[in-house]
Amino acid sequence: MSSSTLEHTVLPPEESLDGLLALLSDPEAPSTTLTGPSGEQLVLPPEVFEVLRDVVAAMAQGQAVTVAPVHQRLTTQEAADLLGISRPTFVKLLGDGEIPYEQPGRHRRVLLSEVLAYRQRRSVQTRESLDRMVEIADESGMYELTATPKRTR
Repeated sequence: MSSSTLEHTVLPPEESLDGLLALLSDPEAPSTTLTGPSGEQLVLPPEVFEVLRDVVAAMAQGQAVTVAPVHQRLTTQEAADLLGISRPTFVKLLGDGEIPYEQPGRHRRVLLSEVLAYRQRRSVQTRESLDRMVEIADESGMYELTATPKRTR
């Protein structure tokens, strides 16, 4: 396996990426072609162009970006770190059947794609729960109760 297929994190550059982001976000941009260092023209497939645009947008906001192949297998600690939870909590998710895993020897391994799918499901469930809480608060008039200023005498 070459080093280009391993996880790679890049910090945003010090110079502004606003011009590049504007160019990549412009629907009227003339092409999705890159010019290589020796002048060769490379046509970007739409999927690669979208990833490049997303990477530049994140870096323009000062965020570091990690690129990792989706087929990559993670340790339970790596997966827990990705989800922002403790390893014991992650292992409990595995035991509860929330995320499929393999255990060829003593150590469990999970596919990055499975961890990302779980994170997406959890995000959707959280949004739905928050929307329901807002709906309940609205139906019960809680917004009106908290929005009315109290008068002091």
